[in-house]
Amino acid sequence: MSKLITENASEEFLYSLSNYCALQGFVEDQFGLGLIARAVEEGITVIKPMGIMIFNMGGRPGQGVCRRLFERRGFRVTKLWQTKILQAADTDISALVEIEKNSPHRFEFFMGLASDQPICARTAWAYGKSGGRISHALSVYSCQLRQPNQVKMIFEFLKNGFHEVSSSLDLSFEDDSVADEKIPFLAYLANVLKETSTFPYEPPAGSRIFRNLIAGFLRTYHHIPLNADNIVVFPSRAVAIENAIRLFSPRLAIVDQHLTQHLPRNWLTSLAIEASDHPSDDVITVIEAPSQSDLMIELIRKLKPQLVITGLSQFEAITASAFQHLLDVTREIGSRLLIDISDNFELSSLPGTNGVLKYLAGNPLPAHAAVLCGLVKNQVYADLEVAFVISEEEAIFKALSKTVELLQGNTAPISQNYYGCIFHELLSFQLAGRHRPSERGNQKVTSAYTVDIGTSAISVLDNAELSIDGPEKSSLIHMDVDKSFLPLPSPVKAAIFESFARQNIADAESDVTSSIKQFVKTNYKFPDYNGTELIYADSCLALFNKLVMCCIHEGGTLCFPAGTNGNYVSAAKLLKASISTILTESADGFKVTEKSLSRSLETAKKPWVYISGPTINPTGLVYTTEDIRCILSSCSKFGAKVIIDTSFSGLEFNKNSSRGWDLASILSDISSPSFGIFLLGGLSLELLSGALDLGFLVFNRSDPVDPISSFTGLSKPHGTSRYAIRKLLSLKEQRVESLMDATAERIKVLQNRFKQLKEVLGKNGWDVLEPSAGISMVAKPSAYLGKEVSISVPQKDMPTKESPEEKKIKIDNSNIREAIYRATGLCINSSQWTGIPCYCRFTIAGEESEFQHALECIAKFRSLVP
Repeated sequence: MSKLITENASEEFLYSLSNYCALQGFVEDQFGLGLIARAVEEGITVIKPMGIMIFNMGGRPGQGVCRRLFERRGFRVTKLWQTKILQAADTDISALVEIEKNSPHRFEFFMGLASDQPICARTAWAYGKSGGRISHALSVYSCQLRQPNQVKMIFEFLKNGFHEVSSSLDLSFEDDSVADEKIPFLAYLANVLKETSTFPYEPPAGSRIFRNLIAGFLRTYHHIPLNADNIVVFPSRAVAIENAIRLFSPRLAIVDQHLTQHLPRNWLTSLAIEASDHPSDDVITVIEAPSQSDLMIELIRKLKPQLVITGLSQFEAITASAFQHLLDVTREIGSRLLIDISDNFELSSLPGTNGVLKYLAGNPLPAHAAVLCGLVKNQVYADLEVAFVISEEEAIFKALSKTVELLQGNTAPISQNYYGCIFHELLSFQLAGRHRPSERGNQKVTSAYTVDIGTSAISVLDNAELSIDGPEKSSLIHMDVDKSFLPLPSPVKAAIFESFARQNIADAESDVTSSIKQFVKTNYKFPDYNGTELIYADSCLALFNKLVMCCIHEGGTLCFPAGTNGNYVSAAKLLKASISTILTESADGFKVTEKSLSRSLETAKKPWVYISGPTINPTGLVYTTEDIRCILSSCSKFGAKVIIDTSFSGLEFNKNSSRGWDLASILSDISSPSFGIFLLGGLSLELLSGALDLGFLVFNRSDPVDPISSFTGLSKPHGTSRYAIRKLLSLKEQRVESLMDATAERIKVLQNRFKQLKEVLGKNGWDVLEPSAGISMVAKPSAYLGKEVSISVPQKDMPTKESPEEKKIKIDNSNIREAIYRATGLCINSSQWTGIPCYCRFTIAGEESEFQHALECIAKFRSLVP
């Protein structure tokens, strides 16, 4: 333009230019408002918080379009003045006619200056061609940002490489309370995606920041002295209830009838309420009960259950008396009590009276009781749920934390962040230190007798190598977590932000079913029959555990290869499945072979075989097409059902080794009547999406076991997550360059890290099994077994301020994990987790600084062992 316009250009020439401008890359370009849209967004970056923009707007696109240009960018709009002006005679509006022809939009013109009835561009064009004069509105708009600081943060994020997302942004709200909730979260999310590039490790009990915010809200608004270690986070209320029942394994549980809809059907149909002569019988019976407290108490006294889960009706929740009666009667007969306050919990700066919380303000929560709260009452996303359980009993807190790790994995970080923003905003209204800490009147009262956690559950939880959660400000290095904490690539960030920035997402836009089926077909050629069924959930682990219940219901034996994800094995034990081990050999890279499989299946009753592939967790090796053909063929001979877990796949160094899988061809050669295959998967690693995950299960409904009825209570990904995942799956299917380049770069990073780790381990006395895919590898601590090392061990019941005790231990397979953790702060998994004698597991997808620190810890440990 600077070359076209000279200092002595005529006014006529400048006027002719004023009718046209280049496309600006905004959705408003189609209405001729692209330059205005650009001016608005540039204005956002420079305007002062209370500043006002004044725009003179030609009304040809229509008043609604003009207003929306400002409103969807976070402005409140006031029309100051309006008139009509004649359309310039030299302006050709045929382009607007063409737009109307190809879209439902209608432009706005008038016949002359006196008419108030608008006409479309086509009518105006015809009228003008016939000698008539057409006019359009000219309006003056006053625009002021609704929440200026947050909106500025949002547009600062979009400006740095995410301009294409701005077309999806919609900050127009009819209700101010919705704007006050959504805009701060979008600003927070923009800041997280801009500054940190990833979601950091959080313990399975929930983000410590989120749990501190919940505790802060309860302290500030309800005067209950709690901290983060009294709160366990769950993805939903239904998941929390089912996990609690599985943890306590009551022979009989009484559950509020409003809380039973997602429980397993066999619990609700069992009538085994008499005391069993065989204590090993693991039948759980759930009796539905009315929520009215007097009727519930009558049932409790008569049936004497081991667990009671109930809410309180609206009128009973106002005072603490009904809760007090429930506490007394359950303590008296030795029941555990889980009281649900979800319907009466208000996320408000002026919360109403809540009897349970009022009781807790003056009294400690008894050891036999816990409080459940499901968060669903937000203004923006009616179906976005997070739940938490409050317990002041340390043993229960730890047991629930371990249970959610084994049965669910983690609660979606973004869901925790969303409600965390709401809690943060509410706490921002309060001045710290205005009130003295509340004083509770009673000391903690323990029940004379309370049903303990099941002995089998305690044994599993104590022996499972779960993630280590240190003190709040500890700097542990986690190489024991099956997640990626590598930076999110731009396409993933864009999809996540767009999913929250959009409004009124259509069901079809968040329906992932067809996208996942296409993904499975492209990658594994899983046969798609008319009876092919797809189920999805928050996590792959949750779906796996439902399959375990199907195996138990059938009376089957779950067969795990030696060299399997230890959390899956521990989860199956917690669910009390019958388990068998398929022996593997070092010469085969600890992969399952036809020979070893046949030997194991000969003695297994109704076998269900678990296979991790194409990428094997934890070894990082890959099953080729021929490998999986042999495995499935051998399973079919014994009528075994096969669970193929693909959730650790998608990052193979040599793509040809896995993408040659053609399950349709392999299965077409198998005709065993009792054989069945379940394809299990997760999308976090495959889509490089970090904390954004979705687990799926694909199977044929005509298989001998129909698991549909068993998949109750699953926590499903929120619509925003489904929208983002669908978008990423589409990019992957179309092989869009940005995502393909990011995948190639991710694989390159992992290969380099494997080389670095292999070198450091080799120099420091470890024998490494070199991986060829994924995010984990195994190695044998040959130089350490049988050697002594001094470690710091906290003394039992000692004050935290005192120094830990120095202790010498002899290193073996069972304690090397603790030795490395105590000596260096590095968390790995031992052979107890991997199932491979003497081999430990290392994951390498942590943040770069943590990975380098981990290498230093490995060398440091070597220097400590003589």
